[in-house]
Amino acid sequence: MATPYGSLTVNILKGALVKVIGFPTGRSTIGVKQSEGNKVRLTVKTHLTAKPSDGIIAKVMEVANEKCKAGVPVQFFTVQRNEAEALYGECMYDKFQVPEEIKTLTVLYMDGYNLNCVRPDVEYPNNTNAISEIKLLKMKFQTSKQQLEVQVVYTPNTSNSVPIVKASEAASENTNAKPTKEAIEPLISSTGMDMTAASTAPPAPSSDGKKQIVTPWVVSSDDGVDYDKLIRDYGSKPLSDELIQRMEKIIGQPAHPWIKRGIYFSHRDLNLMLDLYEKGTKFYLYTGRGPSSEALHLGHLLPFMFTKWLQDVFKCPLVIQLTDDEKFLWKDLALDECHRLGFENTKDIIAMGFDMKKTFIFSDLNYIQHLYPTVLEIQKRVTFNQARAIFGFTDSDNIGKQAFPAIQAAPSFSRAFKIPLKGLANMPCLIPCAIDQDPYFRMTRDVAPRMKLHKPALIHCKFFPALQGQNTKMSASAQNTAVYCTDTAKQIKKKINKHAFSGGQDTMEKQRELGANLEVDIPYQWLRFFLMDEDRLQEIATKYSSGEMLTGEVKKELIGVLQELVKNHQEKRAAVTDEMVQEFMRIRELEWES
Repeated sequence: MATPYGSLTVNILKGALVKVIGFPTGRSTIGVKQSEGNKVRLTVKTHLTAKPSDGIIAKVMEVANEKCKAGVPVQFFTVQRNEAEALYGECMYDKFQVPEEIKTLTVLYMDGYNLNCVRPDVEYPNNTNAISEIKLLKMKFQTSKQQLEVQVVYTPNTSNSVPIVKASEAASENTNAKPTKEAIEPLISSTGMDMTAASTAPPAPSSDGKKQIVTPWVVSSDDGVDYDKLIRDYGSKPLSDELIQRMEKIIGQPAHPWIKRGIYFSHRDLNLMLDLYEKGTKFYLYTGRGPSSEALHLGHLLPFMFTKWLQDVFKCPLVIQLTDDEKFLWKDLALDECHRLGFENTKDIIAMGFDMKKTFIFSDLNYIQHLYPTVLEIQKRVTFNQARAIFGFTDSDNIGKQAFPAIQAAPSFSRAFKIPLKGLANMPCLIPCAIDQDPYFRMTRDVAPRMKLHKPALIHCKFFPALQGQNTKMSASAQNTAVYCTDTAKQIKKKINKHAFSGGQDTMEKQRELGANLEVDIPYQWLRFFLMDEDRLQEIATKYSSGEMLTGEVKKELIGVLQELVKNHQEKRAAVTDEMVQEFMRIRELEWES
């Protein structure tokens, strides 16, 4: 059941596959199927000898959705067959043959992205903005045939009325010049990603068939993120009971509840940081915030809450990076807006209670001249192929994106903070971060020995799940996936009651009999983050899983916890002045106990 939107989705998806993976666009389409529910399946012949990684497929979807958002015109041309073949060769053809008796061709063209011979009677929207979003459903790869099958679901853009045109009629009305051979050369010679280098990227989905994508920009999973698999894929180490007990002995107090509950679950060289600390060598902390929204949600607060605890127990200095440059490169935001959002987000960060004497907050735009010598040292030691392998960059990514990882890496080295860290050129660094940020620091740790500097240590946390379920993390742009620091008590109550995914049974009788599945129940999972009373949390877990408590009771408990937390945060943020922000961001020597 072909539809205009489905036909357009096929062409957008094919263009993205060619851009990212780099197989020839001509004669590579094996099959296309459209089905109910706005589903499209595209099968292509590739040059691949192994299944593409999660990161590469995630990049395909990113490129496809960028093309939808860009609103690229879908043009049609009528061309004599002999002329078209002289200009475009095989580039415009799918695997199936066009009958010899057809002498005039109708050709679809999206500038620099896709060229395809189409049936003249088929209808298409005349702009890629007709598709609001394309989501991956599943992907299969036949090694013996080198065939890649990608199934997606598309969402038509109902808010934007894009005309539907018949290919032949649009071609007859088109007075634009036909694309030249030079214009379509990138489609013919596309090499996509360096697949040899990309083999070092995180492996493809696990053998049980469940798909998982975790990159610094995309987090998605069929059935909740498999953190054990991430530890194996990334080569980090689990945060063991033995290491936790050692930390408690050193700091002289219990570990943070998030460590005990397994929310902080993985590390790199945390044991070495403890070794140094025991010997009297102080380390500094580094964390950051990418300012892309006016209001922070609760997931944004979590790393700062934990970093505040680390600063307090280890009595160490802290640098906080505002990556306003990154958000400009990745988001559809003006540069001055990214800078302004960084200033506003800083007020939320300060409201967490950081010690001003020990904390330096900086904007990349403001501090880049101090970072730049270290950035250059890193850039010189990372090849383009390495960056593409780690981050999945393609030829269609702007060069700013490809240069940015060195900017996020630079604060890992104390030499970037000659004034705040008192000229200590090789002070060890501990980075608390979500596991999706690990690729930046795998690159950093690879570079560090060649710069004769300490490798940064890391402690990784799990993702704070969206209200709708455990298969992804919260999104700042999707209002109903998150509770915001600006939400009212009424809004919090409504969001939890209406949108929080329940692991309880669908009737009271079944709940009493069977109890709830705590692993998927979002109200309980959120309580694991925000209810610090361990005895009360355990009581809820026991009663809810046994059926003694109902979903409504657990939601009520969570609502009360969140309303109090957000109210307290709003009061503290309201007390933060512009002068306080400026002082936290002033370049000055930090103070700490030696």
